[in-house]
Amino acid sequence: MADTKREIERKYEGPPAGEDVRLPDLTGVSGVSGVLDKGVAELDATYYDTPDQRLAAASLTLRRRTGGADAGWHLKLPVSEGVRDEIHAPLSDTVPRSLTGLVRSRVRDAELVPLVRLLSARDIRHLVDASGALLAEVSLDRVRAERLSGGEGTAEWTEIEVELADDGDPAFLDKVEKKLRKAGLSRSSSPSKLARALGETGQTGESGKRKKSAAGAATATSPAAQAPVTAGDHVLAYLRVQRDAIVELDPAVRRDVYDSVHSMRVATRRMRSAFRSYGRVLDRTVTDPIGDELKWLAGELGLDRDQEVLTERLTAALDNLPRTLLSGPVRTRLRTWSHARGSGSRRHLIAVLDGKRYLALLAALDAIVSDPPLLKAASGDPAKVIAKAVRKDFKKVSDLVGQALDRPPGADRDLAMHEARKKAKRTRYSAETATPALGRPAADLVKSMKSLQTLLGDHQDSVMTREALRELAGQAHAAGESAFTYGVLYGREEQRAAAAEAALPGAWDAIEGQGAV
Repeated sequence: MADTKREIERKYEGPPAGEDVRLPDLTGVSGVSGVLDKGVAELDATYYDTPDQRLAAASLTLRRRTGGADAGWHLKLPVSEGVRDEIHAPLSDTVPRSLTGLVRSRVRDAELVPLVRLLSARDIRHLVDASGALLAEVSLDRVRAERLSGGEGTAEWTEIEVELADDGDPAFLDKVEKKLRKAGLSRSSSPSKLARALGETGQTGESGKRKKSAAGAATATSPAAQAPVTAGDHVLAYLRVQRDAIVELDPAVRRDVYDSVHSMRVATRRMRSAFRSYGRVLDRTVTDPIGDELKWLAGELGLDRDQEVLTERLTAALDNLPRTLLSGPVRTRLRTWSHARGSGSRRHLIAVLDGKRYLALLAALDAIVSDPPLLKAASGDPAKVIAKAVRKDFKKVSDLVGQALDRPPGADRDLAMHEARKKAKRTRYSAETATPALGRPAADLVKSMKSLQTLLGDHQDSVMTREALRELAGQAHAAGESAFTYGVLYGREEQRAAAAEAALPGAWDAIEGQGAV
């Protein structure tokens, strides 16, 4: 079983001249009433990675550590600068399955091997307030690094680490830092002990930077890091961002982090949309099969997400109803219905992410951005090639909105508005791709399509909610319960749909007046 902790910390080192680093007196830090000596802990940590260091390239660390209060396996996932999620699993001889899954999108089929061993003597101090509550842990770490694979040699250094207490105010770290700077200390040039160990004991590239693996982001000198010039450059830059998002979101999806499933689903849709919009740039005989696989993955991700959206909408609708309109065990019926439809889907999604089909898709995405099937238009002027693709998408939206406005209210109009919503989303994504090349006109189109997508999405949500309400009403009736409340909610959803339909002509006139890029 793995536990997760949000880790907020800063590391400091002494002057380059190499003077001995010492812990300064921290009793004068604002808010600190006491500095408690917690003794010295002897820590022995072995860091694991693939032979080509895919985890290190993504700033992930996986270690097995003994000594100290939290002996066991630790996986650290970057959140932002100085902030990481640390996932802890009990001590064992092999990497726990609960952690291997979380790094699978990076590791793929490669082997995890011992990379570096760090032996640290940690002199620990606790900074506490007047009530004795912990504010931060400050440690003086004397570290010895031993390279186990992918390099050779050893390195030694001393650093100071300041870790904020759980639920602490990050601003407190600024107060501690002010004191440390006055003592001649500065922020560490390495983001972690592992990064420093790799840099000082292994093979490094120019400026001491590690080479990144094929499964990670590109190196600073690769085409990926250069400013896009051609139409193909711009499309590939957009695709690369979406590929990276899918890989990076994988651990969050497995951990059921809020909005992670939705975000990964959006990345799959953006990539698939780019394949379709820019068929003159990338060969669709190559990209269409990958697009089909992205559609499959989006569908698997949507099993839980669609149900969550419906449940949230229905719950909010019930919250807004006067008590006099609540008849029967409506909330209980909603919970039962939602649980039954979502039962097992979480386990199924994890199985999908652990499957060979998903790994094959990740490999295909890597191949698209590293060896793209470029067509002749890819070398063309983005102001012409990309703009033409965006205008083509805009025309399709215009045709579909016109069809929706021409049809009377009912199922045919619902379907036409749904198709227009999907094309508005595709046009938004193609305009996103175009924004770096075309500037303000493309950015304005992104906003317009997002607004249209929201309007049409609200309408489609109402259609889906009414279907759910019919299902709930049928179940309630079969159980001998009142179906009155479901009818009230159904009527309100009809009004919402009618309002969206009434707003569409004016909204589209404004967008059409603005025009495409």
